[in-house]
Parts: sequence; structure tokens; C-alpha cells
Amino acid sequence: MSDSKPRGVYVAALTPVKPDLAPDTAAFVAHCRWLLDQGADGLAVLGTTGEANSFSVSERLALLDALADGGIPGNTLLPGTGNCAIPDTVALTRKALEVGSAGVVMLPPFYYKNVSDDGLYAAYDQVIQRVGDSRLKVYFYHFPQMSNVPISHDLIERLLKAYPDTIAGIKDSSGNLDNMLEMCRRFPGFGVFAGSEQFLLPVLRAGGAGCISATANVTIAGCVDVYRNAQAADVDARQEALTGQRLAIQSKTLIPALKRIMARATGDAAWNGVRPPNVPLSEADTAALFAALDGTGFKMAA
Repeated sequence: MSDSKPRGVYVAALTPVKPDLAPDTAAFVAHCRWLLDQGADGLAVLGTTGEANSFSVSERLALLDALADGGIPGNTLLPGTGNCAIPDTVALTRKALEVGSAGVVMLPPFYYKNVSDDGLYAAYDQVIQRVGDSRLKVYFYHFPQMSNVPISHDLIERLLKAYPDTIAGIKDSSGNLDNMLEMCRRFPGFGVFAGSEQFLLPVLRAGGAGCISATANVTIAGCVDVYRNAQAADVDARQEALTGQRLAIQSKTLIPALKRIMARATGDAAWNGVRPPNVPLSEADTAALFAALDGTGFKMAA
């Protein structure tokens, strides 16, 4: 990273699993190291793509320890720590700080729907107070299609006023570019990360921080190319090619699709493992995925 504040291309890293569905910590650390070697600015581990909500808190704590023990620099990490229960969020957030993470990406409590901003404020306030660490940097996780609990701009403004040194930014996975651009405008200095590389260039042009992307597990080379060449004359064409790859991949169920691509690229069928309720991609969907992706001229980074 160029400075201490997270910017650039962050990968929402996949979590490999063993045949018994336990996390494969060695493969996880190796994949994270490979992503950094490919030029990723950082790793948003234990998020949606990492199947975090299919793993127990103890499993997630162990995965963070494995990254630290495996030599993954803590300042490259933005782990997902948000849970429905405040004590679980606190435990994971404290562990993230223990391993030196640059910040955390925090879902709101997501089981109860139609909750008020007052309720969400109270939840984030409780976590920040209980963690009680000046190093904490919180990035909201706005993914209303999955959580059904949106993060409003008014809530962001309120928490920014209360915790200006703690509230650092947001991962916006809504797919609503206008929402991302409005946050860039309304909250200068707030780290707005697009949740897809499809929006990387327009968010950068609006003053955003970059992207935190699931598909960057396999499109990392193209993501880094667009980010590093954002001022190039032909960058719009580079972004268009990258967007085509993203759309081809997300035409199928995203996590098993990404793992299929990893399995093909590495020759390691173990990559196809997912934890239920996810299931591996069918052969028909796999064939359609590869036809669409290969049609974009996609080449996996070596």
C-alpha cells in the first residue's frame, strides 16, 4: 500500500475448504499470499465471498491467526467482523486488531429487518465502545440485497460525527453507482470502496478509495491494471474489458463459480469445495461459465 490509509484493489478472498468442510488454513494462507504477489493492495478476508457466515466465530478467529502465523502482513487486511450478536462482532474485531489489520469491514446486525437508524447506531456504538481501541477503523458493509439492512447516508453522517477517528469508509456492494458517487461527494475523505471492479474507474474518478471485489480473486491482474493506469488515455477501454469479465463470472452463482475458475487455473479440484448451503457449480453451468468467460479474452494471472 502506498500509505497507511487503505486504497486500491482489495480482494474479497475465497476460503478454501477441505473434504470434511473444515477451512483449509494452509491453502487459505497460500491463496492470500498469491493475491498479494499479483499486486493486490490488500485482502478483505472473511466476507461474503469468504463464506464467513457459514463458519463459526472460532473458525474465523483461527483463520485470522493462520494469516498472522503465515506471514501475511496485518496492514494489508480488512477482515469482515460483523455478526448479528454484538459480542461476536467484538471478539472478531479485537482479533483483527490483534493481528494488525488496517481496519475491519462490518456488516450491520442482519437478522432483524426494518430496524431503525437509531437501532443500527446503537449496535455500531456498542461495538466501538466495547472494543475500546483507538486503532480501530470501521468500514461499513452496505449489501442490502444480502443483508436486507441498508446503511443510510444519515447513519454514516451521525456515526462520523460521533467517531471521526474510527469511522473510515464503506464497502458498497449494492451495485448502485449513484449511491457510491453520492457518498464520495457528501463525505470527503471517507473511504468509498466499490463492491465490484465494474465500478472501479468511476469511483476513483469521484475521489473514492478503490474496490473490494469478489471476482478480483481471478481478475486481479485486470483490476490492478485499471487502478494503476487510471490516468491513461485508454483506461476506459481497459475498464470495459474488465467489466466484461466481471459480468461473465457473475452470470453464475458467484462463490462456486469463482472456485471453479480457481480449480481450472490451478489444476486442483479441491478448490471446488464449498460449505453448505452453497453447492458446487453444476457441469452445465460450469461449461456456460467458461464459454462466457473465455469469450472475453480472459487469462488467469500466472
